[in-house]
Amino acid sequence: MKNIKSISIVFSFFLAFSAQAQTKQWTLEECVKYAIDNNISIKLSELDTQTAEINRKDAFGNFLPSVNGNASHSWNIGLNVNPVTNIAATKTTQYSSMGAGVGIDIYKGLQNQNTLRRQKLAVLASQYQLTKMQEDVALNVANAFLQVLFNKQNLKVQEQQLAINQKQYDRSDAMVNAGTIPRGDLLDVKATVASDKQNVINAENTLLISKLSLSQLLQLKEFADFDVADEDTFQDKNNILAQTASEVYVKAKETRTELKIAQTNLQIAEKNVAISKGAYQPTLQGFYNINTRISYADMAAFNPDGTIVSVGAPPFWDQFADNRGQAFGAQLSIPIFNGLSVRNNVERSKVDLERSKIDLEQKELDLQRNVFTAFTDAKGALNAHESAIVALEARQEAFNYAKEKYEVGLMNSFDFSQSQTLFTNAQSEVLRTKYDYIFKIKILEFYFGIPIIQN
Repeated sequence: MKNIKSISIVFSFFLAFSAQAQTKQWTLEECVKYAIDNNISIKLSELDTQTAEINRKDAFGNFLPSVNGNASHSWNIGLNVNPVTNIAATKTTQYSSMGAGVGIDIYKGLQNQNTLRRQKLAVLASQYQLTKMQEDVALNVANAFLQVLFNKQNLKVQEQQLAINQKQYDRSDAMVNAGTIPRGDLLDVKATVASDKQNVINAENTLLISKLSLSQLLQLKEFADFDVADEDTFQDKNNILAQTASEVYVKAKETRTELKIAQTNLQIAEKNVAISKGAYQPTLQGFYNINTRISYADMAAFNPDGTIVSVGAPPFWDQFADNRGQAFGAQLSIPIFNGLSVRNNVERSKVDLERSKIDLEQKELDLQRNVFTAFTDAKGALNAHESAIVALEARQEAFNYAKEKYEVGLMNSFDFSQSQTLFTNAQSEVLRTKYDYIFKIKILEFYFGIPIIQN
């Protein structure tokens, strides 16, 4: 019995843990962080940053000397000159050689320096591109998150409306049985209840689809029980609408990543022009080589009577030292004519430079248009939300008045249903304009340099 009790306790614990895991509700901050950590596009952008860093190391390596070693061993088979008798003979001889060389660029038209500077800028541009990708993902997640919140609230409105009409149907049924109202009114209420049920089903489907869209943005593998926390505490703490559109634009020019990317690309294009022009200048390289060789053939010696005898090959290490040779110097290369390739490369890089200048100008124009549009949209969303609240208050009073008239028989069920539908639509409109306003404020803050998630 004691074991059974222990097993029951453990089983209950796991059931409770499982239920808690299934009912986890994600906050906006958790969604954004998870998306940034797991988004495939962001991971690819991180790899691009790593590649740019490797390219920078390559550019730095151009300043270092190149050191290479070599070794070879050969067999000469057939008619060869015998190194002992200096007579041609058919035999097999073996030779080994080895060496090492060092080369270094002394001057290369400043191409190495400009290449290193360009690659440093490329690393910076890739980092900006990664930041831009993270910002875009965060903005998309925030939009999808707010859409889920709206759909959840809208579902509650539809469920509440269904509950009210269901009660109204039960009350009307009793009134028909008592002969207070005609049966036709009951049928109108019944039709309204059926319509409300359909609205609830549609709201549930819309909520499910919005959750699915958000979970796909997060790239969750398991999303059957995915849900978000009800964050209904939004406040415009930064009071962004107290700024003017021009002030937001000035701030955006200092902080927006897309402008930083365009500016860095312009600097990269300028370095490319300098690199291509460097090919017009002469290059000077220094070199140093050392080598030695070893022969495995017998060497010659002379007897006192002048005859030649073979005394065998000299020792390995003796040949290694005696046959050693060195060479060093500098090589100057002056470009004279190369099929117009250097000239064309310079012209091509200048065209790319002009393209980068135009792209920067276009990015500034786009940013100005986007900021002023976002500012106008945010103000319009605020006005729409405030108007929706006023309309809801009026519809609430109208509905209460219609309800009183219907209960005393001074209004038929059709007119009462119309008043109720208008009231429900007003509630949904308040929710829609609320979350639309929240998102547009987030966008405006985004341009002002305020992140989606603030620590």
